[in-house]
Parts: sequence; structure tokens; C-alpha cells
Amino acid sequence: MDVSYVMNLGLILLIIAIVGVLLKLKLSSPDVKQLSQQQSVQTMQDQQFTIVQMTAYVREYLHEHVNENIYALGLSGEELRRRNNKRLELRRALKGCVYGDLQDKQFVKDLIYDLLVTTYGLNERNINQVIPFEEIERCTDQDLFEIILYWYKGNYGLNALSTLIQTYQLDGLRLLNEEQDTEGYRITAEDIRFIYINEYRPLTFEQKLHIIVQRIYQSYKGFSVVDEIRDMRIDGVSGGVSGVPGSISFMHLQEQMMTGRRSGLSSIDAPKSYDSVWIFYRGKSIHMSFLSFGSEIELKRVCQNIYKYNNPGQLSETVGYKVNEMKDGSRIVVVRPHFAESWAFFVRKFDIPNASLESLIQDQNAEIVINLLKYLMKGARITAVTGQQGSGKTTLLMALVRHIYGTLTLRVQEMAFELHLRKIYPYRNILSFRETDHIRGQDGLDVQKKTDGAVNIIGEAATDPVAAWVIQSSQVASLFTLFTHHAKTFNDLIFSLRNSLLKIGVFSNERIAEQQVVRVIGFDVHLRMDRNGHRYIERITECVPSGDLACENTYEAFNIVEYREGAYVAVNRLSARSITEMSEQMSEQDAVKLAAFVEKHWGERCGA
Repeated sequence: MDVSYVMNLGLILLIIAIVGVLLKLKLSSPDVKQLSQQQSVQTMQDQQFTIVQMTAYVREYLHEHVNENIYALGLSGEELRRRNNKRLELRRALKGCVYGDLQDKQFVKDLIYDLLVTTYGLNERNINQVIPFEEIERCTDQDLFEIILYWYKGNYGLNALSTLIQTYQLDGLRLLNEEQDTEGYRITAEDIRFIYINEYRPLTFEQKLHIIVQRIYQSYKGFSVVDEIRDMRIDGVSGGVSGVPGSISFMHLQEQMMTGRRSGLSSIDAPKSYDSVWIFYRGKSIHMSFLSFGSEIELKRVCQNIYKYNNPGQLSETVGYKVNEMKDGSRIVVVRPHFAESWAFFVRKFDIPNASLESLIQDQNAEIVINLLKYLMKGARITAVTGQQGSGKTTLLMALVRHIYGTLTLRVQEMAFELHLRKIYPYRNILSFRETDHIRGQDGLDVQKKTDGAVNIIGEAATDPVAAWVIQSSQVASLFTLFTHHAKTFNDLIFSLRNSLLKIGVFSNERIAEQQVVRVIGFDVHLRMDRNGHRYIERITECVPSGDLACENTYEAFNIVEYREGAYVAVNRLSARSITEMSEQMSEQDAVKLAAFVEKHWGERCGA
């Protein structure tokens, strides 16, 4: 072997050994160790200031505080009593905030705010690690939306979301899918980023902290991404009602893997059921496509908590749905597999403060409809309020009650408490009943007969027994009845009520059953909602029974008022029978006003 080759090889090995020793000494030096420790500390700090870690901290702290054994602390009597009262107050608030109680929610949020500042160490230097407030490109769509909503809530309170939608006209029709040529309502991530840039203003430390507190609260005790939306003055919010259900997505994925084919939008690419957040605004279902619950587990958590007010029973595979109300009067419907294809919830809100005829009916010549409805109530007319879902039947029913004479007692039957008439009219004699797991609607209606009710109000005549009871009670059990129904036309209303009488066996002859219906139903107030979400009363129809029982037609229907080209028009005059019977139920002063009202708008025109 060449001597020079051996010498060169030895020299190379020596150099490598020297470099290795020097590198080891360098890495073991205090500066390098300190740098390594700093990097480790920085990593721990980065992990510490995340929503997940902070939520876990808040959950653990409050759990320990609520379950703390204060009797083992050796406190004095006064201090023990004070600590126990604070613990009970926190326990009550933690329970109440899940029911939709805004005061309890604020109590818990205030406590979280104090915890983050005083014990967790959140300050102006590290707060941007939680949400990158100063870097829009790093913010998620949810981050930006919650910041925007915070800005608007500061100026407009619970009208923040509706004001935002109106300001940027976010409720217009859009092409949702070019391949399917589908139109609908949607608010996109692009909308949110445009609004954020347009509305941008610097946030103080306190403002940033409030936004973070809300994010932690909604992950801990709230309703995830819909928590603040649920509180807004809109018609409602729902989740889990679009996207590919989890089971279908998994089955489709298996099929694709086995066949090696992908056609159209695959289950991998398509939004999932937990990516589904929709709001109901002025009659329009609007998809908040930029929001997501993040996982099916989170959607399930919301569904399992949102319906719990007043302990309505357990949602389970055998009891696949629950209908209930929340503490603020919202109606809540929750469904789950296997009854439904995915977990889903529906929150329906009712604008109780604005439940007046004047606020609900505002098109041209609205005074004709408003006054006619007032006289129908004062005249004790049996009246159906019909229309599609979301057209405003429940809210109109709330408003009509205002014009029933205060001397009359009201009894209400509902599937779930929605009308909340005693909140609107606390000095009226009103009692509401609802169905339960053990008490059917028919049983509740039978009890009503024994409660001295002058006016019966049926939240919705949705089943055959209840629809039949409307007819029976209107004949003998009360002065008059108000109810809602989903009939599309007046004929559909009559036929549906007739068929309900036949199905439950009250009558076996179709003609006789129909004659009973038309002798009871006085008026039908039919509501409509156009594609733009505009709600209006399409018609007010009077039912006039045929005088000839042998006649083929058992009744005639006359539209008293119709909605034409944006205005209300007086069409056919009230029947003489209705005017007479209404006048008999009214005070003398109101009877005179009714006669003048009819003469002014109908003159000699006659509908019967």
C-alpha cells in the first residue's frame, strides 16, 4: 500500500476527530445550553397560549372550585358562608348558561376574563399568540368573523348580525353550484375578509381579551361557533343540516378506495355535516359557509347540551328527537342518528318585543288588514292562521291576542312553549299547556275544558286528534278559537280538517263532516313569504256555509282582503251574518266603529 495514501487517510481521520471534539465542546458550552433551554421554554409558552390549553385550564380550575371541600379549610363562620354562597352562585351560572340565560353567560365570561389575567398570565406581550390579531393572513375565517361581530355588537347589541347583513347586503341570491345551476343564500369567507379589511380598526388589549374569552367560553360551556349567533335577534340558527353525513362519507371513501374511481365532488372534498351552520334571517335560510364545528364530536356536544332546559328527558337512539324551549323562549329541536342521518339542531326565535300588528304588517294600505284583524278578535271570530313554515304564523298569533277583550280568559295548547303569551301580557288570565312524553295533546285539550277558558288557542293543529278537537271545542267548549295550520289554500284547510274528523271516527260520512267544519271555521288569514324573505298576508278569507244543505257545495269562500302588487286591496264585503254576530260580541263603541270601517272600505259591495 502506498505510504502517502496511508498518511493522508490518517490525517483526514485526525481532522475529523478534532472537529468532533470541538463541536462537542461548543454544544456543551453555557451559551448553547441556554439557547436550547430558551427554545424549549418558548415552545412550552407557544403551546400554553392556545385556545385548547386555555380552555382546559379554565375547565379544570372551575371544576375544582365548584367541587372544593370548603369545610376542610378551617374557615370562620362568616367566611365559610361567603365562600359557599360564591360556590353556589358559580354552580348555578354554569348550569344556567347552557340553557340560553344571557346573565349567567356573562357571569361565567367575567370569571374567565379574571382568571386569564390574574392566574394564567395573559398580557399584552403574549395575547397575539392566542389569535394573531395583527396578522390578517394568519387569522382564520372564524377569527375574522368573531372580531367583526364583536365590533358590531359594541354598537348595535343583539342587532349586530342583522345590521351586518343589511349593511353589506349579505342576504342576496347567489349561484351556489355552477355544475348544478343552483341558487341560494350564502355568506362566504371572501365576504368576511372583505368586510374585515373595510371595517378594520386597532384592538386594545381588553378588546382582544374579550374576544378570546368568548372563544374559550363557547368551547367550554357555549354552543361552539353558533354561540354568539344564537343570541342575536334573527329568526333562528341551525347546524348539521347540510354536507355529507359521517357514515355516508366513510362508506363512499371505502368504495372509492376499492374501485379506484372518483366521480364528481368526492366525499373527501365535500363539506361534512359538521361544516354546516345556517341562519334563518327574515324568512331566508342563509348558509354561513365559512364556519364549521370542526368535528362531528363538537357538533354532537352542542346537540346534546342545547335542548336541556327544564330537563326534557334524555336524547337517545330510542328517543331520536327532542322538542323543547330555551330559557329565552327560543324553540329548540334536536335530532340524532338513527332517527336522522346526522346530528342536527334547529333553534327558532320569536321576536316577542315586536309582536304587534303595526310592526308586522307594513305594506301599502296596511291599515285595512290591521283594523280588520282587530275587529275579528273583538268580534270573537274563529280564525285560522295558515301559511308555510317561516311565514310568521306564530308571531302573528302573538300579536292578535292583544286585541282580544281583556275580560276573556285564554287557554293555550302547544307542542312546545313558543307563544309565551304571559311574557307579553303578564296581567291577562292565560294558561298554556303542552304535550309531554306521558301526556298527549288530546289529553291536554280535554283538561282545558275544565279550566274556565273563554278563548282556546292552538299553537298548531298538526295532528288529526288536535285538528278534530279544534272543530269540537269551537262548537261547545269555548267562545271562539284561534289556531295555526299549514294549509296552502282555503279549500285545503277545509278538506284537511274534514279528513281529520273522519280519521279519528267522529264522523263516518264525508259530507256531514265537511258541513261541521264549514259551520265552525269563520276566517282564514293566509300568510306568504316571497323569495326575498318578504312576509305579507296574501288574503283574508271568509267561509260562508251554504244555506241549501242539498246543494253540492257545502260552502262558499270570499276573499275579504287580498295582497296585489305590493298593496292590500278590499275585495268582498263581510257577510251580513258575520257583521251581526261580531257586533253582538263587541262593546257598543266598537260595534259602531266596525260599521263605519266596513262602509268606508266596502260600501255596498257584497260577498254573500
